[in-house]
Amino acid sequence: MCETGGMGGKGGRGGRSRDELRATVERYAAGVPPGEEGLARAAFEALKEGLNRGELRAAERGPDGIWRANAWVKQGILLGFRIGRIEPAATGGPFPFFDKDTYPLRRIGPDDGVRLVPGGSAIRDGAYLGRGVVCMPPMYVNVGAYVDDGTMVDSHALVGSCAQIGKRVHLSAAAQIGGVLEPAGALPVVIEDDVLVGGNCGVYEGTIVRERAVLAPGVLLTGGTAVVDLVRNAVYRREGERALEIPAGAVVVPGSRPVRSGIGKELGVSLYAPVIVKYRDEKTDASVMLEEALR
Repeated sequence: MCETGGMGGKGGRGGRSRDELRATVERYAAGVPPGEEGLARAAFEALKEGLNRGELRAAERGPDGIWRANAWVKQGILLGFRIGRIEPAATGGPFPFFDKDTYPLRRIGPDDGVRLVPGGSAIRDGAYLGRGVVCMPPMYVNVGAYVDDGTMVDSHALVGSCAQIGKRVHLSAAAQIGGVLEPAGALPVVIEDDVLVGGNCGVYEGTIVRERAVLAPGVLLTGGTAVVDLVRNAVYRREGERALEIPAGAVVVPGSRPVRSGIGKELGVSLYAPVIVKYRDEKTDASVMLEEALR
């Protein structure tokens, strides 16, 4: 997944620098004083413009490989909800919808290089979609999300607020990629490059799925999930502020582990526990490869 420093020196409306924009957003994070609503709105629109272009991100991977949240960017997204007014949402359909005027649907044009197939999909303004992204209906991408080049978002898939999706990812039908918008300093869900997320999977609570991993259909990953690695004789969990991480190239399937004490043991109860059964190899690559014709 690309490592980016964001807007750099200049960006946003009126040539506003990243540092200037950050200072303004942080100033209004706790509230907007009377008479400064216009300034707050201008800062928010500049931030949203940066999100749309992929120059600002809710989280970034550093040169050390560690993902860190950009709390001020998430504060700016929350600012948009605070200052927005509920108005009719222009959808072009027969049913009325009402949302904050700060977050209309994002307009996608031919020059964006995104394939948006007809059929009830929605992309909220303030989300980035790279070139070659394919959106199969119905799907939804929420504000602050970053979906990198060549990724497929399949039918009934959700990309939650601030989720970071890498290049050439396949989010299969009904996959749910949760977002983490609050608290602002919390890391959102991260799916790195070339990951396959199988149908009906759920990835939540700031989990990181490293590059080339494969999640078999039905795998659920949360902050409370223990993942058993049969190959490396290890168990992975979220520990304090450190997110649950699925190692690069891991192939994860649904599994269970028995309760070892008390009434649970007596009744033969088992707890859900995803299991890493292997690491990606040529056979796995062949079985999960997307046909180029679909793109």
